Amino acid sequence: SRSATCSTSSRRFFRSEMETVMKVTALCLVGAVLAALLKKSSPELALLLALAACAAVLLALVRGVETVTAFVREVMQWGGVESALFAPLFKTVAIALISRTGADLCRDAGEGAMASLVETAGAFGAVVVSLPLFGAVWELLSGMI
Repeated sequence: SRSATCSTSSRRFFRSEMETVMKVTALCLVGAVLAALLKKSSPELALLLALAACAAVLLALVRGVETVTAFVREVMQWGGVESALFAPLFKTVAIALISRTGADLCRDAGEGAMASLVETAGAFGAVVVSLPLFGAVWELLSGMI
């Protein structure tokens, strides 16, 4: 049965993701403390340490992304939903996460103007990848009229 399989796999997913969140939190806390200590004597190295911590976190989260993607594909098959409807959602979330992290790193480096540009580029990118979804909604609405 689908619900039993889904329930068992979601419990395993929850446990492994809780472990991942704890590891990511520990890594970020250690990185933040080390960066704070380094910032006094070498701000450049502190920024490089922050970048390295971000890269390590992204690598740790890749497994979770693959798990979520596989689950969403399975749900779409059950419901007969086209993947083209979910692709803009995932792309928008990815753009938001990347632009927010990039903007925060720019702010940490003291570059507020660049941070604002990263956020603007992220918002623009989100709109662009959402255009196919807007088109699908427009077609649906125009078909109802």
